[in-house]
Amino acid sequence: MSLRDIREQIVREHMESENRHEFDVTMGTFRRPRYEIIPTGEVHDGEEAVDRYFKETRTAFPDQRNELIKMHHADDAVLAEFWLRGTHEGELRGIPPTQKAFECRCLAVFEFEGEGLVCERVYFDTATILGQLGLLPGSV
Repeated sequence: MSLRDIREQIVREHMESENRHEFDVTMGTFRRPRYEIIPTGEVHDGEEAVDRYFKETRTAFPDQRNELIKMHHADDAVLAEFWLRGTHEGELRGIPPTQKAFECRCLAVFEFEGEGLVCERVYFDTATILGQLGLLPGSV
């Protein structure tokens, strides 16, 4: 298999295991677990921090899932465009559940060192999500 094929296979397993909520599998796709959530400025570095991130987000959005749209390949990364969907059914940082669903188009940069995944850096529009959840002034 080529390096490109190996990386793509890792990214697919990473994203699919998140959908299955098999976070031990997701964690295993990393050489070194790290999530950077660009819109919020959060960095979850290391297995313990990433595990907390999974627990927090899946408590708030137990049905959170992604749907891959397209992959792009770069020298040291795989970029994945995807739909992120979920329903706000649990508390999130003091915000009570709205029971509303969201759908947002996102981009994730999966950064590699050789064959090893070392970071997932996610970009999305928080206003899109907050508006759909009814958490912005004037949103329903």
